[in-house]
Amino acid sequence: MSAAETELLALLTLRLTPGLGPRRTESLRRHFGSAASALAAPLTALREVPGLEAKTVAAIGAPGPREQAAAELRRAQVAGVTVLGRGLPGYPEALEALGDPPAVLWVRGELPELAAVPRAVSIVGTRGASPHARALTRALAADLARAGVTIVSGLARGIDTEAHRAAVEAGGLSLGVLGSAVNHIYPAENAGLARQLVLISEYPLGTGPAQHHFPARNRLIAALAAGVVVVEGELKSGSLITATHALECGRTVFAVPGRAGDPRAAGPHRLLREGAVLTETAGDVLAELGWGEGPAAPLPDLPPEQARVYAALGPPATLDDLRGATGLALAELQTALVMLQLLGRAEEVGGRWARR
Repeated sequence: MSAAETELLALLTLRLTPGLGPRRTESLRRHFGSAASALAAPLTALREVPGLEAKTVAAIGAPGPREQAAAELRRAQVAGVTVLGRGLPGYPEALEALGDPPAVLWVRGELPELAAVPRAVSIVGTRGASPHARALTRALAADLARAGVTIVSGLARGIDTEAHRAAVEAGGLSLGVLGSAVNHIYPAENAGLARQLVLISEYPLGTGPAQHHFPARNRLIAALAAGVVVVEGELKSGSLITATHALECGRTVFAVPGRAGDPRAAGPHRLLREGAVLTETAGDVLAELGWGEGPAAPLPDLPPEQARVYAALGPPATLDDLRGATGLALAELQTALVMLQLLGRAEEVGGRWARR
């Protein structure tokens, strides 16, 4: 067994030891120089590590967690899942922005290099999203993906699902950060979508979703991107928790304004009052992060009037907005929109039109 394999097994053993969270595991690693050295340390030396209870000290190095860790690595290998340990090759540098990075990560798929400030953007929002927010999310995620930006979200219903799907349909890469194991997809309806994503979790294989997992998951969503876009979310929502983590990590927070009085707009509106970047298009995000404007979406081969309307479509817009942008008469505009809708290039959401 190589030194890296020995250290990974030791980190996983500590991860599975009762009473040891990410902070205490890191304290042990730093105190002894490595997780392997911590496991080999005598009780007298372990008692000198600040913050460890006597019960936890007694559990370190016990045979149970060691055996569980070895079995977990075997299961991961069979399942085609990569296990990454903090301080070892492949572990995302971006997570070091957290005060408590996971000691171990489980990854399904090929994880890209995630530098200290990665070329990635997290898009989050409510599960019960409005049609307008869903359409805007699709446009935002697709345009960012075309600009070479990795899209990060949590695979939940609503905004998360729209962001992931739009990114992969645009030919981009999307990371799904789970509140369950990478081999336990939640919600189950997203199993097909999950196969198109790179999945990340800090939970062992077979772990199901639990309420307390999701706030912890949100800190990873925040750290794995240069910025977090909140599309819709109530004042007490996971989206705002993610935004708070983003600020703690030194990331940029973006917020999409919504309709006055809509509870789903309350979260983004609070963030905007507190200094978040007002966001309506991918260009707003790219410009704020200094990534340029990005490539324009490829235009399909369409008749002139339809091409003009398609080029004007972006965030959901009214007929009056589109008339002003295209210069077409109302009847011509409506005909072009209907044809684009039949071709699957446009959709109507709440009386507004957007690209598909």
